[in-house]
Amino acid sequence: MKYTTTNEWEHFGFAEAYLSDIQKRNGCFQLTLDNVTIYPENSKNRDIRPMRANELNLKIQDGTVESLIEEGYKVYNADGKLLEQHEDAAVPPQQYNDVLKSFCDGECCLYSLKKENGRYVFEIDASNERTYLLCVAGTRDVEEWERFLSKE
Repeated sequence: MKYTTTNEWEHFGFAEAYLSDIQKRNGCFQLTLDNVTIYPENSKNRDIRPMRANELNLKIQDGTVESLIEEGYKVYNADGKLLEQHEDAAVPPQQYNDVLKSFCDGECCLYSLKKENGRYVFEIDASNERTYLLCVAGTRDVEEWERFLSKE
């Protein structure tokens, strides 16, 4: 049985979800995620406790990448002295596909998903030991998954 919700992204917990696939097809920006929490407030969750889902497809209708930013970082030595500082860097649009594909090459995890002004903002911990901020504009979101799993 397939479960489907529409515009219920706030009834899911995407923190610590693993990203296994990203695709842009049929006017949809689609992410396949594992270890997604399904809150009791979700319209399909008949349990009174948080549940979990693997292979959850998050589809953003009319999804277009507005920006992709590699977040800056600082490197310190053991004494706390600053050795290097790297500022945030915008990824050029012609490199979006390559960077997004690299997210699916290893252990890539989401820190969070927020929705701000019609944009879906993903904080991503990539396998290259960098963090990224991905902003996707879209008209609505659809979540699909096959089954509920226990959180424990």
